[in-house]
Amino acid sequence: MNIRLLVLDIDGTIAGESNSVSEPVKQAIAQVQANGIQVALATGRMYYSALRFHQAIDSQLPIIAYNGAWIQCPLTGVRHQHFPVPSAIALELLDYFEQPQWNQDIEVHCYIDDRLYVREVTPRTQVYQQRSGIEPVVVGDLRNILALKTTKVLAIGKPNLMNQLLSELQQQYRRDQLHLTQSTPSYFEVTHPQASKGYATRFLAEELLGFEASQVMAIGDNFNDAEMLEYVGLGVAMGNAPEPIQQMAQWIAPSVEEDGVATAIKKFLLN
Repeated sequence: MNIRLLVLDIDGTIAGESNSVSEPVKQAIAQVQANGIQVALATGRMYYSALRFHQAIDSQLPIIAYNGAWIQCPLTGVRHQHFPVPSAIALELLDYFEQPQWNQDIEVHCYIDDRLYVREVTPRTQVYQQRSGIEPVVVGDLRNILALKTTKVLAIGKPNLMNQLLSELQQQYRRDQLHLTQSTPSYFEVTHPQASKGYATRFLAEELLGFEASQVMAIGDNFNDAEMLEYVGLGVAMGNAPEPIQQMAQWIAPSVEEDGVATAIKKFLLN
């Protein structure tokens, strides 16, 4: 297997509870880079929030952010792709989230021009803020700012509510209208239909680097990694990934807390 590109998710893959990349994972990534294999990040995070991880692993490639809705290179500043949610649909979603059965039980985040906008700062928003390193902009009713292009809409709530939300909205919107996914059991994410890690990884590999899917390896841990794992020649799921994601992968790595990425790299790329 001639792997030329390694694409890595961040949360639950190279960053666990510590919210940082461990030394064993950094060292393994540095070794494959020294061997001529390029390494990129593909994350649901904001571009700005992903920058420190890009620096930590010394990546020379664009960051795939917002689950593929935003692709930008920190080294050149060039933004290669941006797929915002259609404004009319973003408004429909926010109207939907304002219904009584949702309003009190979920927090809604809107991402515009790589900034985070919220109705108010809640305890769950504070947890998100601490992990992401992003200062939210409080605007009250989020519908008032939708004249601007919304890159992603995120709903945060209890896992059972997020599952219900996903099920209901999948019945309302076709896949060619919206990309609906979960990056954690508590995070429900909405992006443009072309915004997926699979599409973005294909763009990076084939259009920017001239590689084939068979030359790409990817490692991820959750449902927003599904299209990416399907696209690549070698898809690896983390041991902490949900069972459906593990089933679609070609190999299961140890968990993020066990430095599973380092184990996968040594098994497939350093032997």
